[in-house]
Order: sequence, then structure tokens, then C-alpha cells
Amino acid sequence: MSARVETLARLARDTRANTIAIVAAALIPLCGMIGGGFDLSRMYIVKTRLQHACDAGALAGRKSMGGGTWAQSSYMPRTMAERFFDANIASDAYGSNTITKSYSENAGKVTGTASAILPMTLMRVLGKTTETLTVTCESEMRLPNTDVMFVLDITGSMNCAAGDTSCPLGNNNGVPAANSKIDGLKTAVKCFYEIVARLDTNADCDGGAPSGGTGSQVQVRFGFVPYANNVNVGKLLPTSYMADTANYDTRQFLGKEWTDWTFYGNYYRNAQNNCSGVGPANTTDANYRATPAQSGLTAYCYVEVKRNLAQWKYGLLPLNVSGLKNGTGYNSSFTAQIGNDGTMATIPWSGCIEERQTVQATSYTPIPSGANDLDIDLVPSAGDETTRWKPSLPDAIYERQVTSSWNQLNAATVDKTSTNYIRFSDYNGYYCPTEARKLQQWNDAAAFQNYVDSFVASGNTYHDIGMVWGARLMSPTGIFASENAYTPQGGEIERHLIFMTDGDATSAPCDYNAYGLHFFDKRQTNDVGTAGECFNQRTSLSDQINARLEGLCAAIRNKNITLWVVSFGGGVNAATETRLQNCASPGRYFKADDPAALQRTFKSIADQISALRLIK
Repeated sequence: MSARVETLARLARDTRANTIAIVAAALIPLCGMIGGGFDLSRMYIVKTRLQHACDAGALAGRKSMGGGTWAQSSYMPRTMAERFFDANIASDAYGSNTITKSYSENAGKVTGTASAILPMTLMRVLGKTTETLTVTCESEMRLPNTDVMFVLDITGSMNCAAGDTSCPLGNNNGVPAANSKIDGLKTAVKCFYEIVARLDTNADCDGGAPSGGTGSQVQVRFGFVPYANNVNVGKLLPTSYMADTANYDTRQFLGKEWTDWTFYGNYYRNAQNNCSGVGPANTTDANYRATPAQSGLTAYCYVEVKRNLAQWKYGLLPLNVSGLKNGTGYNSSFTAQIGNDGTMATIPWSGCIEERQTVQATSYTPIPSGANDLDIDLVPSAGDETTRWKPSLPDAIYERQVTSSWNQLNAATVDKTSTNYIRFSDYNGYYCPTEARKLQQWNDAAAFQNYVDSFVASGNTYHDIGMVWGARLMSPTGIFASENAYTPQGGEIERHLIFMTDGDATSAPCDYNAYGLHFFDKRQTNDVGTAGECFNQRTSLSDQINARLEGLCAAIRNKNITLWVVSFGGGVNAATETRLQNCASPGRYFKADDPAALQRTFKSIADQISALRLIK
């Protein structure tokens, strides 16, 4: 018994075996520390993968949504978001289970939430069996400060259906055909607006109705230059940019002069069987005299007349147009002494212009010196009339009739009867397109759609006049630099000019356009044909349009403006297709053969202009 006690006593005094107890006691917390580091690493990796998957889904859902709605029926953006989420994370990533995801949309912003339950490994020894990991994500289409200028061909052929080469008179008699190109254009432009501005119009667009707008973080502006023979930009200009007096093919009143006596008619004699008082009464503009006459047994009065007729000088003459100016604005008409008998006539003005000084050339790349009409940024100078514009006034234009004598241009002509001259607007068609719009924020979708719906297709195709004014109205260094250089907060602006046409350049010598009457004025070329060809298409004039367009395209691209070009309708010849493709910025040329394709094209452009971004 004493030996056993002694053994136990020695064991109690021996400290060498304490290590086992200490290790045994430390084993549990040590496992917790090691397991915690291992499990924390797993949690970090899983959460990172979860975040990546959530982001991918949010981006895919917003991109799929485009300019439409979250609940659109053709393809569900929510479904697309969930598919991309699933593709970016395994269902049992690093041992996780019960992975969930949820996506929703509000005002164009897609929000996602995802979670995963991760079983613990060594952390279990501390009682921690699972950890729930949660992440959130958001994405939206967010534009930079953006200016979009639409330069749109609304000529007569736009009334026809796409691909219809038998369209009556080239413009369907002025009435849009079923499925017309002009209606397709209106829809495509409004759907473009829905994508970029995030506001709903009356158009039936792929993707449903958007909402929410772009918010106040960015400035998004739209401008328009509808073009045909001319552009309606005059009333957008400061009055100092418009001439006070300019030369027109018009007439100048020289006074009145009595003609010789000429036969007027035969009348019965009066009751007294004489000619006293027979015939019309005298007026200030006509005197009558009756003399007795006999024809066999018949006695009658032979009545003659002499008229006090206006005397006119016809030709390229100065006309005072300052009456159109009203302080800093414009009137819609003025008066000039060119009415019948030298009276004051009211001359209306709808807003179209005649271009400033040009030069005759065969190439405009680069823009030649003196071609002020093609200078995008030249600001008019006081006292230099070559830098100012003048109003387009068809009611003030007098042209020689289409006769063999029409080529006899004589600025000193005095014509008592005026039978060799006709007022342009009395016998010729004239078209001034819908008024252009400077760049502005269109926060009212109804105002935007009403403006686009006001387009009316008519006239010939002058691509150059549309392109130069699209550039002028958006240039940051030109006549509207104070409005276009920066945002009001001093922010930079991305600039996009979208040029759309449905055909080749068309021009006739007797078009009254931004260069006057080609046949008489010969500002661009002397090759205008003969009087009998006055209303026929003239290749030399179309060549001028094309050459000037090429020079303008190069000048616009050099201004850091992205130039998008769309050929619409499938009726453009190969040479024009090549020209339009060369006009566009690299990779920015599109061809749309029908309205549905045009809507897809405009959607593609809108999506490229918009920037898809993660915001959280």
C-alpha cells in the first residue's frame, strides 16, 4: 500500500507529462483558428463569385431590356439576367448550396440581390455550421453628356413605300403610301428617342414603353434638320446674320405710262343714235373713246382703250428685306413695291434661306477658299455681305417664261405688258421643309412626337444643304458656340450627327433652292442646260451636290463629331452607296431596306450611343 502511495506521489510531483494536457486543452481553439482562416477564405471566394454573377445578370438584363420595358413579351429581361447569373457561378461553388437570385427594374435601373448558403468545415467545432452570404448589384443605361443631330431626307420620294420603283410621279402625288418611308422614318426616330431619352411616345416600338427619363445627372439634347430643296433655318439665326438688302431675280417699279389707243370692242349706239357715253367709264388706269362706225346697213360704235400700265425693270436686282426683322426676332412677311400696277405687295417668308457666297469648283475636299456656303464655323461679319444669308422668297422671284427668248438675260429690260415674265410662285411648285430645331432637351415626349409627326415629304434631294446646316447647328466652335461648346456646368459633350437619305441627289435648273434659281443665277455651275430642260434633272447640278457633300463629310469628321449615315429604302444606286459609306465615320454606315430594318438600325445606333454601366 505504501509503495502505491509513493508512486502516486512521485507522479504528482513530475511536470513532464503536462504537455499532453496542454495540447489536449488547446486543440479545440487551435482547430477553430485554422478552420476560421480556411472557411473565411472560402467565404471570400464565394462572395466574390456571387458578386460577379450578380453583376453579369444585372448587365445582361439591362442590355436585353434596351429601350423597352422589363416585362416585354418577346424576350424577358429577367430571364436573361437569371441565365447570365447561372452561367457565372456553379450551383455548388466551393461547397455552397441554396444559391438564390432576384432581379427587378425601376425607372430603367435593374437591381439584383443574390445569396448563397455556405456550409462550414472546421468552424463547426466552434458551433458555426453555415454562413449566409448576400450581395446586391445595379446597372442602367447611362449616357454621357450627349448631343444628337438628325439630318433627315424628307423629299417627295419618301411618300413611296420602300422598294416601290413605280411610285406615281416619284412622290405618290404628295400623299404617303401604305407603309411609306416617311411614316417608317417617323417611327424609327421616335423609337430612337425612347431608347436614349427613356420617355414614351405614341410609336409602336420593339420592347414596349420606357419610363423614368435620363435623370438630372447628364445633358441629353436632340436637334433636327429636315431637308429637301432647302432647309428651314432662317428664323433660328440672330437677325444680324441675315441681310437687310440682297439681290434677287425680281422686278423694280419704274412708274406708269399710257399706251397707244388699241381696239377694245364694238358697241350699239345710244338712244340718240350716237356714240356719246358708249363704252366703259374712264378710270385712272384706263381711258376709252367711242367713234361712229358703219358696216353695210349696221351703224355702231367702235370703242378703243389706252391703259396706264406699270413699267418694270426685270433682272438680278436689290430688294430691301429688312422688314422681316423685328428686333431680335422675325416677322413672317414684309411689303415691297412689286405688286400689280406698282402697288405694295405682301411677301411671305416661311423661314428657308438662300446661301451665302460660294465658288464654282469640281472638288470641295478640302473646302476651297471663298466657299462661305460650305464653311461650317464662319460667323457673319458686319459689313461683309458675302458672310450673311438672305431669306428665300418665291413670291418676289420673277422668271422668264419657257420660250425661245428665255435665255436672253437682260437686267435692263423694260416691259410694258410684263407678258414675258411670270412670278415664280404662280406657276411653279415650291417647298420649304418643316422648320429645323436647334439642339435642346426634349423632356416632353408629346412635344417630340408632335414635331416629328409634322414632317411632310416633298421636293428634290439636296444632300449638301442638309448636311452643312446639321453641322452648323451642332458645332462647338461655330455660330452657336456659346450654346454648344460645353454644358451649362462646363461639362464635355459627345456629339453625334445622324444623316439619313432614301436616294440619289436630284436637282433641276428651275428648282428654287438655297442657291436661287440655277438657270438664272448659275452660282454653282454655268452648265444649266437650255430653257426646254429647265424642269428636267440635270447631272451637272447633281454632281455639284455630291462633290459638296463629300467635302462636308470630311470637314464634319475632322470636328470630332461621330457621323452616322443611313441609306434607307433600297433605291440608292451603287455610286451613291459608296459615297455615303465613305461619308460616314469608320464603322458607322448602315443600310436599311424597309421601315422595320430602319427601326432596328436606329435602335442599334441608340444602343451604341448609350453606355451600359454598373452603378453599384
